[in-house]
Parts: sequence; C-alpha cells; structure tokens
Amino acid sequence: MPEIQKSAVNRVVIDNDDAGQRLDNYLVRVCKGVPKSHVYRILRSGEVRVNSGRVDAAYRLQAGDTVRIPPIRLAEKPPATATAEAGMLRADLPVVYEDDTFLAINKPAGIAVHGGSGLSFGVIEALRRQRPQARFLELAHRLDRETSGLLLIGKKRSALTALHDLFRHHRADKRYLALAKGRIEKPVTHVQAALHKYLTEEGERRVSVHDDGKASHSIFRLVARWQSASLVEAQIKTGRTHQIRVHLDHLGHPILGDEKYGDFALNKALAKEGLKRMFLHAWRLTFPHPLTGERISLEAPLPDDLHAYLGRLSAREQQDYGEAI
Repeated sequence: MPEIQKSAVNRVVIDNDDAGQRLDNYLVRVCKGVPKSHVYRILRSGEVRVNSGRVDAAYRLQAGDTVRIPPIRLAEKPPATATAEAGMLRADLPVVYEDDTFLAINKPAGIAVHGGSGLSFGVIEALRRQRPQARFLELAHRLDRETSGLLLIGKKRSALTALHDLFRHHRADKRYLALAKGRIEKPVTHVQAALHKYLTEEGERRVSVHDDGKASHSIFRLVARWQSASLVEAQIKTGRTHQIRVHLDHLGHPILGDEKYGDFALNKALAKEGLKRMFLHAWRLTFPHPLTGERISLEAPLPDDLHAYLGRLSAREQQDYGEAI
C-alpha cells in the first residue's frame, strides 16, 4: 500500500493488486484518517485525476494508471461513539480462519465493518492498522454493526472477486442465530416477502415489506423455545439489507434487542435484565474456497453475553412456567 503524504500532491501508479477497485473505495482505503466526506469532495471538485484526466468516483482502476491525489486534511476529533468503538478494536480481532487468500474473523457486536456515517474507524480499518504489512485487505460482505459473528475479508483481489461472486450467486450458505419475541410454533418457517429500502425523515436507512420491493427469501428453523421467546436458526437465500430482522418482524416475532424493528418498550426492560444488544449472531458459514473450490465450513459459537442471557431466560421461565419446550 502506498504511503500518502497528506500535505503534498501524490502521484500513485496502480499495480495489479489494486487494479479493479473503484476509485472512491481506493481513496478511502489509502487516505487513512481522512473523512469520507472530504474524499468525495475532492472527487467532485476534480482535484483527483487519473492519467491527467477527470474521472467518475465509480471508475475502475487499471494496472498502470497514475492517480493524482491532492493535499488532504485529517479527520476532526471523532465523536464519543467513534472513540469508544476504536477503543474496542485496540485488541486484535479474533481470527477464525486464515490462508494466503482470505481470512475470517468473529466480529464483536457494536462495531461497524467500515468507517462512515460519522465513524472513521471500523473492522477493516482496524485490520489494516493491525497488519500494516498487508498489501490488500477488503471486505467480502457485510454485517450490521449490531450483529456479531463470521465476517470474511479478501487478502487478494482474485479471492475477493471470487468471494463476491459466491455471495452474489447464493453459493455461500449463511446461518444466523436469533432470539425472537414470542413463542414460534412451527419447526420450519419460510418467509418470501419482498423488501423495499427507504430513508426516514432523519435520513436513516430502513427496510419494509412491500410488493414493489426486491424478492427475498428467509428460512427460520426452531432451535429452542420458551413462553416469551424463541431461538431460531436463520438461513438467508437472498442477501437483502436487514432481511432477517424485517422478516422476523413481519412474522410478528421481532428480534429481541433490535433498536430499529423491535419492541422498543420490551427492549428497555430486557436491557435491565442484561440483554443490552440485538440478539443476532452469524454463527455458521459454508462455501467453496474462492480459488481451490475446497468446501470450507466455519463456525463461531454464541458470544458469552448472549449465551449467559439464554441461561437467565431459561432459569426465569422454569421458575415461572416450568421447563422450556
């Protein structure tokens, strides 16, 4: 990765490892500590040039391109949430699997996968700081900040492209564990409800079930149930934004602790009982190796806080109702 001098004009020649990236994503990656808003401002103003000409932010870089990067400013002091998040990432992220082409981590809850939306620090930024010798580290897919669990990162452009294709063509089997409100009776429930993305008046991204939305398919398998809650394994056949969360809410069983689609009054009570986050965890991921085709099966067990909450839930309901069934 090139060293960018923030107080001077830089001219960087793109090599094979960086070829194929969008220009905006490349700049965000190499301009460490620079707000995304500033990166896009210098793109819009034409201060960034490729081969001496203006190009769109979506331009795909090619090997041999010369990119002119103007003097840039560092981010202002981050807000308290960003500082707290950065503090959580000081320790090395737990690696579940790694080879020469990609790695898998067990992402903690409460951490964004990428800086943005007022946060300059996320999982990918943390990995790049922890591995300054790594020439290439890019997200193969995403998890919501509130969701914990398995996350794949490409270490080579060829592996990243192959992983993207796996997810795009639904050749990766992703399984999540979610604790939903109420008692789900059916052992297996298929939800095929179209999902539509929109922005709230405050500019926050939301998703709703709507006939005009994109086709979406989730499968929920009952793992355990109590009188007040049900633990399900969620398998997503399509990869829509907030799919599991919205489909469970559509069934009338929102995820406990979900601050966007959940039961807000119940969430406050649950926080006092020790459930201070959304109960959604990406626990299993099975897919062919992006380069060799070998079957890879990865697992990340429930985090201690979620496991402990299930213990408290079982104890409480056994006292109130008898054993869970």
